[in-house]
Amino acid sequence: MASTLKNFIHSLDPKALPRILQIQSGFYDEGTIYETSGHESCLSTGDVIKVVDLKVKKLLASNSECEDDSLCTPTMVELPLNFPGFCRLVVDRTPYVNIEEIVRKVWIGPTQQQYPSFYCSGDLEAGNLSINKGEKIIFSSVEDNNGTATVTCRVEKNGQVHDFLLPVSQEGDFYESEDNQVYSLKEVAEWKIPKSRCRHVMFTHISDLQNHTDKFPVDFDGCVVLSPIYEVQAVMKFQKEVVHFLSDLDVEVKDVTDCYNVKSFLQPLSMEDILERTSNDFPICVAVIEGPSGNKQPYNLLCPGREIVIYKKHQAIRILASEIKSGFKERHFLIPTSYKGKFKRKPREFLTAYDLEIARSGKEKLHVIATKAFESPCEEQCSVSIGDQFLIPQCQTHEIDQKRKEVENALTCEQILLGNKIDKKVFLPMCMEGGFVEIVHDKKEYELLEICKDFCMPCNVKVSIRDPSVQEDILAGIQTLQLEEEIRDTYLLISNFNNSTEIWDVPVHRVNMTAQLLSKDAEDVLRFPVNNIVEEITEEQYCMMRRYEKLTKKPPPRPPKAPMIKEPKKSFTASPAQKSLDAPKPVKNLYAEANAEWLSNPTAAVLGLQLSCQSDLEHKNDMSETATFEESPVIRARKTFAENKPSAGHELDDEDKNVTNGITKKNSRRTI
Repeated sequence: MASTLKNFIHSLDPKALPRILQIQSGFYDEGTIYETSGHESCLSTGDVIKVVDLKVKKLLASNSECEDDSLCTPTMVELPLNFPGFCRLVVDRTPYVNIEEIVRKVWIGPTQQQYPSFYCSGDLEAGNLSINKGEKIIFSSVEDNNGTATVTCRVEKNGQVHDFLLPVSQEGDFYESEDNQVYSLKEVAEWKIPKSRCRHVMFTHISDLQNHTDKFPVDFDGCVVLSPIYEVQAVMKFQKEVVHFLSDLDVEVKDVTDCYNVKSFLQPLSMEDILERTSNDFPICVAVIEGPSGNKQPYNLLCPGREIVIYKKHQAIRILASEIKSGFKERHFLIPTSYKGKFKRKPREFLTAYDLEIARSGKEKLHVIATKAFESPCEEQCSVSIGDQFLIPQCQTHEIDQKRKEVENALTCEQILLGNKIDKKVFLPMCMEGGFVEIVHDKKEYELLEICKDFCMPCNVKVSIRDPSVQEDILAGIQTLQLEEEIRDTYLLISNFNNSTEIWDVPVHRVNMTAQLLSKDAEDVLRFPVNNIVEEITEEQYCMMRRYEKLTKKPPPRPPKAPMIKEPKKSFTASPAQKSLDAPKPVKNLYAEANAEWLSNPTAAVLGLQLSCQSDLEHKNDMSETATFEESPVIRARKTFAENKPSAGHELDDEDKNVTNGITKKNSRRTI
């Protein structure tokens, strides 16, 4: 039966593609021409097309879900996928009657963040495992188990994770579980809108969207209903080009897949299609129809018309790194472990004593110099002046007076006393917010795998020897590069069909390609080494990687600004004046503020946290300098470096002297 193109596409399961459609009635504006990738096409009555792929192009937002589009039109607005801000999902209360309906309508992605979760209104039995009603069930993949379609599921019981299989024929009322994760609008469109259903979302931080409220429906209160508009990729009969059009065209279509031979059409493959193939399907030979722009390897292999061999898909390790350059926008890179350049370590900066504790290395003592002064509130703990040097061997709990007070963890370290040429054991309170710069004595040149193995990330480095295997090493000119973490991603191994001596890794999720499957045979043996490139990624891609890669690991808590001291209750009542003097000032929770700011602007959140810490510390320094005129920390630091030499075992080379002298001059100018 005929239906509107919008209704057909909205209910179409992407796993059922390709589908052959015939245009039943209504041109879409007979003279209108759609131009995509330089090709022209038009839809008219009687045309036969093969739909090969669907992608959400934009979203329609309304205040409420309506059955009649004409009633919703006045309150509907279009939202682009790159709309700023984040939102939370409102739970869909409509149940799914069986597992098959979930598999057909809900996207089950390859990563943990794309796994949907449900709960059943009744008890379930899966082998020896009993799943009680209401328990959260995570769906991770759909598999063929001895000819039976099953879903790989996961449930947590008593702190232990249990994996089990459920057949798609499993009956029961399955409801969507609560999802506390925050998503961008693009992520909601691609992952979280079930087929033939709408999605209710609640935008977070509405105050940050004040400049965009005109794009929302009337009486916008933060909650909207999202309906997707798809971009349809199709192939016209007797043509080789892929055409693109939107799913809201005013035409009627009829599914005639059973009446036509699908092989009579061009059979294009997207990156997603290639990724869904099993390992036994490789290697395959394809001709590129649409590919990414770029003249450098390996992207020039993917130009239209080029025939390539795809050997296999695999998980590869990359090191996520960022350029550190004040005053300029940072660049971000994914470095392959096969990178042949060499690195030298560079000094790191630390904002707090707590950062020193989490950065200490098991290979060597961490040697730092203080850039901020700090007065300890406890006699047993060390006060810090600008220019003081410390060695950080380990961290332990230090208790001052167990009978009267309980103090938070203190950082046990050695203070380098240059005049007496001895190292003094001191305790730095964890609540200390100062500033430290690392002094690096290690001048060794490391390979990438060595430095990742021997030192904890993040680690600051500089390329000392460029990679000789490439003509242009984009890392070689960067003064300071921070190696942040290890990333695993999916790649394809490809080569030119006529030249299999050069085999390249191509990222699946960051390269758009459409190809035609060829009947040519390719060798399934990799006879040559795989080539990799240092990939520069965008700010958006970087934020997504940092946001999801370590999702299961909670960040360490920020230390309080003052020690948590429990004093015994006093027997007398303080006067009002004394109460006003003794009343503690409210302490800002920097970590909570940064976490909230991250939801709206990840890059600004990190910068804001650093500026907040720096502002507070400068205020403390100004107060201490105003109150004391005898000898400022800057003067004491000058005397220390002018009158004394470093003790044996801690001698400073030229680069370290430049660091310490720069700290003294910088703080001297600030004091003046």
